[in-house]
Amino acid sequence: MNRFAIRGQRLIAIFLVGCLFFNYPLLSLFSTTGMLWGIPILYIYAFTSWLIVILLMFIVIELRP
Repeated sequence: MNRFAIRGQRLIAIFLVGCLFFNYPLLSLFSTTGMLWGIPILYIYAFTSWLIVILLMFIVIELRP
């Protein structure tokens, strides 16, 4: 396999992980009335998950040869 095919497979895997992050069962775990530093837990989870997906895409696209 060439490196573009491997990169594509990694991006598909990241997409699937992102779908899992934003799927109902995981979102419902963090949909509580609790707050952390005055920010709802759901918002912290959503933005942290989003950041993780973006960083993983950056690593696969930019840093891997």
